[in-house]
Amino acid sequence: MKLGRLNHIGVATPSIERSLELYRTMFGAEPHGPPFDLPAQGVRVWFVDASNSQIELIEPLGEDSPIVRFLDKNPQGGQHHVCFEVPDIHAAKAEFEAKGARVLGEPRIGAHGTFVFFVHPKDMGGVLTEIMET
Repeated sequence: MKLGRLNHIGVATPSIERSLELYRTMFGAEPHGPPFDLPAQGVRVWFVDASNSQIELIEPLGEDSPIVRFLDKNPQGGQHHVCFEVPDIHAAKAEFEAKGARVLGEPRIGAHGTFVFFVHPKDMGGVLTEIMET
C-alpha cells in the first residue's frame, strides 16, 4: 500500500462557526456546503475548501462525543487528525493490522459518505490518522 492523497486535516473546535470565521478572515476561505451532523460519530462537521485539500472542522454533538476529551485538553481546539485516501478500505485495514497497527474499530461511513477507519496515534508517530476509501 502506498500513501494516498491527503484528503483533509481534521480540526477539533468548540465552535465551528467561530473557526470558519477565523479561516475566512485569515485565508479568505469559504465552506464547502453547509454544516451537518454525524450522530453516529458524535460530531458536527463543516468542510472548508483549500486549493489542494480540505479542512474538516469538527465540533462535539454532546458530552459523549469522542472529541470532548481532546477539547478538555485543548480548550481552543486544534489539529485532531489527518486523512489519507486509499482505493480499498478493507485491504488497507488488513495491511495496517498485519503491520501491527491498532485500527480503532471497523470501517464505517464517514463525513464524505465513504468508508473510513482510524489508526491509533501511538502507531502513527503521535498522529491520529484517518484512512478513507475513495
